[in-house]
Amino acid sequence: MLQNILHHFKKYIEIDPKDETNILSFFKEKEFNKKEFLLEQNRKCNSHYFVLKGCLRMFFIDEKGSEQTVQFAIENWWITDYLTFESKENTSFAIQSIEKSIILEIDYQDQEELLKKFPQFERYFRLIYQKAYGALQLRSKFLSDFSREQFYHHFNNQFPEFTNRVPQRMLASYLNMTPEYLSEIKNKTRS
Repeated sequence: MLQNILHHFKKYIEIDPKDETNILSFFKEKEFNKKEFLLEQNRKCNSHYFVLKGCLRMFFIDEKGSEQTVQFAIENWWITDYLTFESKENTSFAIQSIEKSIILEIDYQDQEELLKKFPQFERYFRLIYQKAYGALQLRSKFLSDFSREQFYHHFNNQFPEFTNRVPQRMLASYLNMTPEYLSEIKNKTRS
């Protein structure tokens, strides 16, 4: 499984084969059961997570006590609270495994050391962060421009792997609608 991340890195940067073992030593492989937390709300966010297998979500609890999903991550995706990963403050988010998942974890100090030792990773993480930021910008635009039904269809067309794997209540939260309304949209689509 560790070869998966090397293959992923090599899509963005060059890696000398003699450095591969050293690079992998910065990461810890961990398994999480379904519904297990990688990060709890109001705790320090010290790690960045890469999904080898499974599905994760990031969410927060709003003032009404409802879960609001802001991000999903599946195989070959990264997830963390980027602001508090850098600032070392408590996070407003939680990260939870939706399925049994295998992830690679790198903590802040190890990531900084990786960047110093292998400068090409500055480029790698810049490209990853740009993609993540771009996706967030598009989500904001779609929430504003699209009807909820259009947003669901767009998301389903772009990321069918999520709509097939993620529980409906979590998907509805991400799409900013109720599970009941999402069910209506799905039923209308099937008709």
